[in-house]
Amino acid sequence: MWSNYSLPISSNMNNMNRIYTLLTFLILSTIYSCSFTEKIKDGRTAFARKQFSVATEMLPAEYDKEKSRVEKGKIAFLIGESYRRMNQPEQSLEWYKKAMDNQYGIDAMKQYAFGLKQAQRYPEAKDAFKELGLEIGSPYEYRREITACKISEAWIEDGKLGEYTLLELPLNTSKAEYAPTLFEDGKMVFTSDRKMGVEPSEYKWTGNFYSNLYFFDPASNEVTPFDDKINSKNNEGTITFNEDFTEVIFSRCYSEVDGDLHCKLMSSTRQGKSWSIPIKLNFIEDKANYAHPTLSADGSVLYFSCNHSDGWGGYDIYRSDRNPDGWDPPMVLGRSVNTEGNEKFPVIDGDTLYFSSDRHPGMGGLDIFRTFKMDKDTWSPIHNLKSPINSGADDFAFIIDRSANEEGVLQSGYFSSSRPGGSGNDDIYKFEKRFVEPPVVEIPKPDPKKPEPVKPKPIVYKMILNGYVVEKIFQDPNNPESKMLGKRPLPGSQVTATFNGKRETFTVGDDGLFTIELTDNTDYSFNATKSNYLTGDGRFSSKGIGKDPINPTQEFEVEIVLDKIFKNKEIVLEDIYYDYDKSDIRSDATRSLDNLATILVRNPQLNIQLSAHTDCRGADGYNKSLSQKRAESAVNYLITKGIQPTRLSAVGYGKDRLRTDCQCNRCSEEEHQLNRRTTFKVVD
Repeated sequence: MWSNYSLPISSNMNNMNRIYTLLTFLILSTIYSCSFTEKIKDGRTAFARKQFSVATEMLPAEYDKEKSRVEKGKIAFLIGESYRRMNQPEQSLEWYKKAMDNQYGIDAMKQYAFGLKQAQRYPEAKDAFKELGLEIGSPYEYRREITACKISEAWIEDGKLGEYTLLELPLNTSKAEYAPTLFEDGKMVFTSDRKMGVEPSEYKWTGNFYSNLYFFDPASNEVTPFDDKINSKNNEGTITFNEDFTEVIFSRCYSEVDGDLHCKLMSSTRQGKSWSIPIKLNFIEDKANYAHPTLSADGSVLYFSCNHSDGWGGYDIYRSDRNPDGWDPPMVLGRSVNTEGNEKFPVIDGDTLYFSSDRHPGMGGLDIFRTFKMDKDTWSPIHNLKSPINSGADDFAFIIDRSANEEGVLQSGYFSSSRPGGSGNDDIYKFEKRFVEPPVVEIPKPDPKKPEPVKPKPIVYKMILNGYVVEKIFQDPNNPESKMLGKRPLPGSQVTATFNGKRETFTVGDDGLFTIELTDNTDYSFNATKSNYLTGDGRFSSKGIGKDPINPTQEFEVEIVLDKIFKNKEIVLEDIYYDYDKSDIRSDATRSLDNLATILVRNPQLNIQLSAHTDCRGADGYNKSLSQKRAESAVNYLITKGIQPTRLSAVGYGKDRLRTDCQCNRCSEEEHQLNRRTTFKVVD
């Protein structure tokens, strides 16, 4: 589907180094809409400007004209990336293959392997993942994907029994239609990026339009825009109503004054035939994205998806209880639901929670899962809905239609999918579940000579946590700033697990594995060390994990990454920004420095030098002075976090050490930004 479900974070399409895709169309479509007004003259510039629909028009001609095999590989990869982000997987596979044939390398191989998995070409995908593991020197990195391919093949066979019937809805078009919600009088509300929206304008990421909410009337097949107080020039979608349809909560994504994109949850109340001006929910914070709300039947509990830094990683599912003044601070659901990947599109149906994930074992992209609420904070082990509800593509936003009462139908409802065979992009499907007679299995008669069968033993429940200590694999093993290819086990690492006031220590073997049997309702923290590596940590919680008599032994994973210490090698601190001509640390730079402070606290033996660099413009003396002040500001910030001044030094290099080799008067703004950086290095 669109790269349309979250900001750049982890996904099955690109789960290594800079985990990139699965961005909600809601979240992405305003990022670059107003940033550039200059005319695009070539395909590479279009790609750099995130105008992927334009890039796919220009780049193929540039590919045909190019004589160098290396350059053809680069162009082919850009075309593959453009088609992938436009949700045209077959075209992307074709171009990734051309990139591989022209020696582009690991990135093309990786995207090709994940593309094969999403296309349900599982035998080819397994071979591609095995080859990838050999190429980077770490079979560990893709073991989960190979296992998922094997499981998915079995699920497809089981899905052919005919229990489910799927029907594509007539509201679907070549644009994206997704996240259906039932409304009164048999109507449905859904999200789409079709042209009918408020003052539609083309978004050149996809070549489509901004997303709005729409009504669908099954009686007439008529589609009409939702209320104009809700729809706007921003992106709206994934809506939820209270029981009598007098209150609505929905996502709105827009650019703030600082240029960053933020998605908020907004609420509105019904006023006659219209709705009130939407207001932001009271718990919304800056620098996090909130999406996919769903209300409990009585309207007292709200579930939603958010990429808050306090979560388990990526997008997680949270709950908030209503109070007289609004909503309580949200609480993240436990590890039976959330992972270090992305959990999105929750839908609460009584005590059942449906949601989608790209990390729990699945068939390709997002898969739909189900769990039951056992008490307020405990959820049963998850269940994958499998084929044909799930597919290799993205499947999400699953809802039950309780008003349906067709004879012979056990359950019916709707879900969204980007699977092939639909009208295009994301489509909405209706499903009907019927009873299917199980195949007849002949039961052997008991042998009178054999003793009576032993009574079954009581069920013994276990929760096993498999932890892996790993290190990053760099393209240049001696350069931590080079491309990260993947991860591999780090044998000999020491791990200390702390829980319930106790400590347990492990030494991992060649597979980097340590295993611990979990106790109920317990928080675990892990500290991993190895000589010449930075100390790393991890966490897990067994709180909220229910028991399943069908599957009494549950297994979970945690991964701890240890960074190798590269002495006297500069490492760029991402997202360190200064206002023009100023040296003060901006508020949006503190997270990166906070992370560095945490590293220094964990590794008290380290001394570091912080350095600031300017771009090539301006006088040498001025740039040296400004960069020195900026480096000193970073040092002073770390001192406020408790780091001893004797462990820190500051050096301003001005424009002496540029990262890019462009001619100064011809450098793009992106190249200038690469040169304006703050770095640190470990010193003796």
